[in-house]
Amino acid sequence: MTIYFYKVSDPYGCFSNFSVHPIEVEGLYWQTVEHYYQAQKFVRTENERLIQVIRDAKTPMEAAQIGRDRTLKLRCDWEEVKCQVMWQGVLTKFLTHTDIQVILLNTGEELIVEDSPTDYYWGCGQEKTGQNQLGQILMNVRQEIRRRLPKN
Repeated sequence: MTIYFYKVSDPYGCFSNFSVHPIEVEGLYWQTVEHYYQAQKFVRTENERLIQVIRDAKTPMEAAQIGRDRTLKLRCDWEEVKCQVMWQGVLTKFLTHTDIQVILLNTGEELIVEDSPTDYYWGCGQEKTGQNQLGQILMNVRQEIRRRLPKN
């Protein structure tokens, strides 16, 4: 059975980057993975000041709106590093919060799909033909956590 997730309030909502599960990466606190991910777009750019603005955003949606502003110049290597940034945020989230780590591990080997009707890169899109990169990362994080668990 494929596991679909999208909204935080839905079953498996903890898989969303908008779920309020704070993380710490390189000594910095982030309210959500979305805050972390959006801020990384501006590392070493003329808009680097936005990193703090995004960190301080009251909601993940506010952080996303800032980071998705098409008028802002992103770091030159963003397309090359964005999946690694997402991996770091998602892995840190599930290593930090053991309650949701259990939920992820309990998905067994099921396919995990971000059921975004509009995102064909991170999600599956309306026609379910998208790349589902976030679902792929979650399944890889699931495997990585299993690899790190002590063997009985």
